[in-house]
Amino acid sequence: MARVFDVIEWTDPRPDEIVRRFPETGPGNFRWGSQLIVRESQAAVFFRDGKALDVFGPGRHTLSTANLPLLTRQLGRLFDGKTPFPAEVYFVAMHEFRDRKWGTPQPIPVQTPGVGLGWLLLKGFGVYSYQVANPQQFVTQIVGQRGLYRTVDIENDLRSRLLRALTDTLGELAGQYRTVQDLLGLLDELSAAVRAKAAEEFEAIGLQLKTFVIASMVPSETTAEELRSRGLLDPRTYAQLQAADAMREAAQNPSGGAGLTAGLGAGMGLGQMMAQTLGQMQTMGAGGASGGLNALPPILTPEEAAQVLRVSPQDVIAAIEAGDLKARKIGSAYRISREALEAFLKGG
Repeated sequence: MARVFDVIEWTDPRPDEIVRRFPETGPGNFRWGSQLIVRESQAAVFFRDGKALDVFGPGRHTLSTANLPLLTRQLGRLFDGKTPFPAEVYFVAMHEFRDRKWGTPQPIPVQTPGVGLGWLLLKGFGVYSYQVANPQQFVTQIVGQRGLYRTVDIENDLRSRLLRALTDTLGELAGQYRTVQDLLGLLDELSAAVRAKAAEEFEAIGLQLKTFVIASMVPSETTAEELRSRGLLDPRTYAQLQAADAMREAAQNPSGGAGLTAGLGAGMGLGQMMAQTLGQMQTMGAGGASGGLNALPPILTPEEAAQVLRVSPQDVIAAIEAGDLKARKIGSAYRISREALEAFLKGG
């Protein structure tokens, strides 16, 4: 036989609990005059037969026909006003759940027409916060009949919604930045745009997205490989990048052997690539000052030089440190003259 409750309250909420059903399992019987105690930062949704009858805010509530008129109509005339009736109460934590972590399990592809490889694969992470805005909607659509609902039960879904919004926003901003440094300057704008885009999806399940912050956004370390595996990198560009990687690996292998042989072959491919790039630039330059090397700024950053060479900034820095590419170090940053880059391409 179901126990009859005269006091209904949620006394020990834990930090990760969003919803607690009372009673947690099995049927519960209440009677008119029972005390429903709802604490600050809580709401209580009264259910019977799967239907929400009322939502109670903080305070002490005496169950009566006045505050549960729908239940009165369901039960009809009660014998002496004391007959217990079956129902459930879902207590909902209404405080803000802060500092929830999000991250990109897979890098997000972003098109950068005419820059570098034409694509960036970006990884990011940050924090967000949310709270229940509509307890009845949240319990009805998400929690169902569960006796206990924690943050871990919903946050995979919430992170998926946020990542969809982030991917869409990055796609909409394509072309507004040329380098990762440009993108880093837009993190606040990106955060605000993602929050606005995801807010509607949160509202649809009774939640409010309070904050969304992008703490970091960086390129994937294996951009070329991942772009190729996704069919986003043309074979010619991929072969050139393989040659550059093999040459760098050979330079780090002074003992010779198979690695050195592979490096020499790769070096021939890289040399051909550089010669071809230089030839194309000189051909363009012959048509006017707006093309070729003359179109480059007189001083370049390693990132800008990497775009010209179609390699990674790390490859450019490695060439500088090896003495192959002349550059001047100012503070902790390298700067490369247009003439030094031309000499490097010519093999001087």
